Amino acid sequence: MLKISGEKVPHQIKRVIHAGSRSYGRMTAAARLLPSFLLCGGQRCGSTSLYRALSSHPAILKPVLHKGVHYFDTNYQRGLSWYRGHFPTRLTARRVTDGLGIRPMVFESSPYYLYHPLAAERFARDLPGVKLIVLVRDPVERAYSHHAHEVARGFEPILDFRSALDAEPKRLYGQDARLRREPDYYSFSHQHHGYLSRGEYADHLERVAGIVGRERILVLDSHDFFAEPEAVYDRILGFLGLPWLHQPGFGKHNARPDRPSMTPELRDELDAHFLPHDERLTAWLGAEPSWRR
Repeated sequence: MLKISGEKVPHQIKRVIHAGSRSYGRMTAAARLLPSFLLCGGQRCGSTSLYRALSSHPAILKPVLHKGVHYFDTNYQRGLSWYRGHFPTRLTARRVTDGLGIRPMVFESSPYYLYHPLAAERFARDLPGVKLIVLVRDPVERAYSHHAHEVARGFEPILDFRSALDAEPKRLYGQDARLRREPDYYSFSHQHHGYLSRGEYADHLERVAGIVGRERILVLDSHDFFAEPEAVYDRILGFLGLPWLHQPGFGKHNARPDRPSMTPELRDELDAHFLPHDERLTAWLGAEPSWRR
């Protein structure tokens, strides 16, 4: 819950405050910045933890209200002024420049951007030159975590992981094509139930690279980020062209509690499914994925 003067504010009032803030942001959109880079996935790969580390950098400015604005996937019909309204003002950026002697960068994090079939075309058009950061993890564990996450949020009525995997082809049949064909269409299953398809990282990376250019995409192994956060953070700052100005706090956020392990048979089946995708991912990471080492 939101807190004001140490007191919790009910969610209904919080929604009103956020709506008012968005309206004000939209009215002042011309005075606001657009992102220089996007943290665009993958889902359940540690993006919340990386978002918090990046947000603590003195020259990196986050959205005013939400980690993920979801403009280029589910809110594109709202228009660019609506999107601008979520970000800091030019005055805020000028103060950072005056204090640090460098221009700040603005970003947001929406993991669905990597997977949505129209998102890359949209941010390539609206954010020319934008850079992308993508985190990947063991796709088997990612799928398992994704399912648990959707169950916990009430978005997945199929409580058994195996059954949810079996239902995925039917749920997603034709959805990607329809999203491309009807830009205002929304698919709940495409956003929430792509347990296997979201872990086929190389397919999505190659599609996005064909639109924005491979040189503007940095792909990171989330295992390496959590094992050696400072080294990975240094790579990110180099990619963004920013100096190391602080010591961020690194930690795991938005993690799911421990749950029973999947059966060895299911694990082997999913490992085999993802093997060809993981082999193509090596070129993006510059090394074999941690889960295949």
